[in-house]
Amino acid sequence: MTRVLHVITGLEHGGAERQLALLLRHLPVTCEVATLTRTGTLGAQIRATGVPVHEIGMRHNRDAAALPRLARLIRRGRYDVVHTHLYRACVYGRIAARLAGTPRVIATEHSLGDGHIEGRVPSRGVRALYRATERLGSATVAVSPTVAARLRGWGVPPGRIVVIPNGIDAAAFAFDAARRAATRRRLGIAPHERIVGAVGRLVPTKRFDLLIEAVAALRGVRLLLVGSGPERGGLERLARDLGATGRVIFTGGTSDVAGALAAMDVLAAPSTQETFGLAVLEALAAGLPVLYTTCPALDDRPDGEVPQARRLPPDARLWSTELGRLAHATRGREREPVPPVVARYAIAEQAARLARLYEDGPDLREDAPDGVAAPAPGEAAPRRERAHDAAT
Repeated sequence: MTRVLHVITGLEHGGAERQLALLLRHLPVTCEVATLTRTGTLGAQIRATGVPVHEIGMRHNRDAAALPRLARLIRRGRYDVVHTHLYRACVYGRIAARLAGTPRVIATEHSLGDGHIEGRVPSRGVRALYRATERLGSATVAVSPTVAARLRGWGVPPGRIVVIPNGIDAAAFAFDAARRAATRRRLGIAPHERIVGAVGRLVPTKRFDLLIEAVAALRGVRLLLVGSGPERGGLERLARDLGATGRVIFTGGTSDVAGALAAMDVLAAPSTQETFGLAVLEALAAGLPVLYTTCPALDDRPDGEVPQARRLPPDARLWSTELGRLAHATRGREREPVPPVVARYAIAEQAARLARLYEDGPDLREDAPDGVAAPAPGEAAPRRERAHDAAT
């Protein structure tokens, strides 16, 4: 069976990290994981499932000593594929894999935004290093057509880009009244309180500041912020300055996103920079109405396909009005039906597509459409998705 080493920067609770943990349960190949930095809580959970997790012990971004340690691990493991995730792991992982002689090196681009990568504005050096090391790989996976367009803008040749979206296990997020009650008790939320929720890393591009401002203007509504990140202190100060300290609940990172979604009445995602929008899909799977600003998973679909989700510009007054309306309208009401778009991103299908890519690689013929993964032997060719069909 194909043996794959996944290399990731760290294993705390983030979107890319959670996506990797989910993939590990569905990929039909033998997997191990190497984390450049700390194993973290998510890494411990992965290890508990029987998947080996190796800690490289990288101390900072320029800790070059991590490179030979990673190369030795890859050489000893004699993996068929090295699959990298997130910028630092992609740079070090591609180089180490090539030094170790790995036959196939795949990278998934989770966090390339419009003018930033992983929440930071990239320097010329960062962009140059990205392009140089990208060439060491076999292919780069974009999690949406939007990301594929950004990769081309960074100078990645179209024929090296394969679009395989993030996956979701919809059943794991199905609404459960008992889970709602238990989560609310644990967080100190009364059964009938109206809760607007948000899930994501606490960084500027998520615009949780706008959300705090919008909820602060409402009566009888509290905000549940699920996630950790460098902006937490600033967001706590903002809530205090607006007189909303007791009405904003900061949970930090959590392994129970499904429970947090069950506790909510509305999911708010005012982020102006997204590569996929996994939290929006998970909320729809949980039957929540959603307000969002940017979500490629929906923006790359036809207009009107998901009536449960409404797109809003980043205007705090407009968000306040719509959140107030939805929070009161959903009180005591059954959950929304799960829209068909959620099934489109089923994790089993995306994992199968990755497995085919591990075995056969992308179709790099001159006349092949961008972003097409070749089928495994004996299988029908997958539906072709053009990487340049990005949202405008």
